[in-house]
Amino acid sequence: QVQLVESGGGVVQPGGSLRLSCAASGTSLSFGAMGWYRQAPGKSRELVAIITSGGSSGYADFVKGRFTISRDNTTKNAVYLQMSSLKPEDTAVYYCNGRLVTITYWGQGTQVTVSS
Repeated sequence: QVQLVESGGGVVQPGGSLRLSCAASGTSLSFGAMGWYRQAPGKSRELVAIITSGGSSGYADFVKGRFTISRDNTTKNAVYLQMSSLKPEDTAVYYCNGRLVTITYWGQGTQVTVSS
């Protein structure tokens, strides 16, 4: 059974940093594009950042210059999100997402709370 498991969430003060990790298990195949999404209370889930199997990345405007997405270059099946200069509006559940052949998988989410 293929699974994506996120870790690294927590509570951080405004201006602080966190690094989220997402690791895949249950497959020997390499994921294609992988990404991070977030969902704040009362809001729809939104794309934060995405990275292709070749390493090309893209970001939502609201995180450009603050967040960096990367992935494991060996297995291609782990993706990371380095978050800096965090703001209270970054508070949300962050989800990892990945495309494996024709199926899109989601992690269970990790809570990020930015508060003083």
